[in-house]
Amino acid sequence: MSFELGRPLGVPGDAPFQTRVLTAVLKLLEAPSGPILVDYPEDAPPSGGPTVLACPVSFPQQVSDGSYLDNLRAAFMEEINHMHPWYALSMRARTRTTAGVSGLEPHALAKFIGEFLEGNIPISPQEDIASAALLKLVVEDLKVFYFEAATAQPGQEKADSRTLSQWFWRETVAGKVLVAVREAHKDNEDEVLKRVVTRLLVPRVHNTVLASQDG
Repeated sequence: MSFELGRPLGVPGDAPFQTRVLTAVLKLLEAPSGPILVDYPEDAPPSGGPTVLACPVSFPQQVSDGSYLDNLRAAFMEEINHMHPWYALSMRARTRTTAGVSGLEPHALAKFIGEFLEGNIPISPQEDIASAALLKLVVEDLKVFYFEAATAQPGQEKADSRTLSQWFWRETVAGKVLVAVREAHKDNEDEVLKRVVTRLLVPRVHNTVLASQDG
């Protein structure tokens, strides 16, 4: 039985099931030869009933482009502030985080992304990583920050990845910001940046819905 994409060990917090999966994986090392492909005999446990997540910040649409971007940037930072205590709670409860590939803290992530909104390419805060390449890492860390913060909230511990993804891209200011960055740079002369924003920034499954909402 295939597991949910991105969750090879099943739902979060189910230590007994995860232990059984890892034990089965380690036993494959005892095979006399390889490669070897074996189906795991158990179905992945369900993630529970439908989960509804709410965006912590209400962001009104603006008519003026300039005003819209200014308000978008401000609302983005406000949303980060609202999410941060939940992220801190997640860190205390789980004693770890999967964020960190960019080397930036949450507020620095938001600041770096916000600098792309006007169509500019900011100077990379990491000397060994170009801005375009760093943007991809920053976006990955931003999503981890939001997902871990969201699942630290009461009753949301086992929210499935589809619910989290729809919430992030359709309900949060962060999702609106990333769409705006894509629109600002989709025709950029920097081929690396253009490839990042058009192919790697917004999941294809959300493109149509987001375009209709912005239109």
